[in-house]
Amino acid sequence: MSFINVRDKVVQIKIVYYGPGRCGKTTNLEYINRTYKKQIVSEMVSLKTHGDRTLFFDFLPFDMGKIKGYDIKIQLYTVPGQVKYNATRKLVLRGVDGIVFVADAMEKQREKNIYSLNQLHENLQSYNESIFKIPLVMQYNKIDLKEHGIPILPISVLQKDLNSRLKVPFFEASAITGYNVAATLKKIIFSSVISIQKKLL
Repeated sequence: MSFINVRDKVVQIKIVYYGPGRCGKTTNLEYINRTYKKQIVSEMVSLKTHGDRTLFFDFLPFDMGKIKGYDIKIQLYTVPGQVKYNATRKLVLRGVDGIVFVADAMEKQREKNIYSLNQLHENLQSYNESIFKIPLVMQYNKIDLKEHGIPILPISVLQKDLNSRLKVPFFEASAITGYNVAATLKKIIFSSVISIQKKLL
């Protein structure tokens, strides 16, 4: 559940970018950090976890209005990519309001995507959260690599592997070029805000 600061009349919404190692989670946040400098109210913070890192920063979205008279502040997080840091990944998910699952569209990463999604499901269950109920957006990243001759999974396969049961919004994307990075972010913010409004009614 989002953190509500009654004194400052601010609702803090926590959004986590989750996915397998080197899928583009950090690249997403770096692109957002560069593109929306004016809306970002804190420095990008990197927490080192023995060779891997967790990134986060606070973000004030545009034209979002208010929830019950409260201003909205978004906190964006990434989890460390490597499987061995699952304890840290689980910790980052505590109190999450919305998730972007960043899948690596390269053919060779197919199994890692499925494993990571299953792990997300289990980690959410440890907080009595359901992957089927929490606001979630799929991002199929690195589709630009097709132009460089690198084998990419068709969207139909990614959808079958990762989204056939969840049926959540999805975007083809390239975090390096910025293609659909903003669209992904806007969709997850919108879904998370709607979800919180319903809880506060």
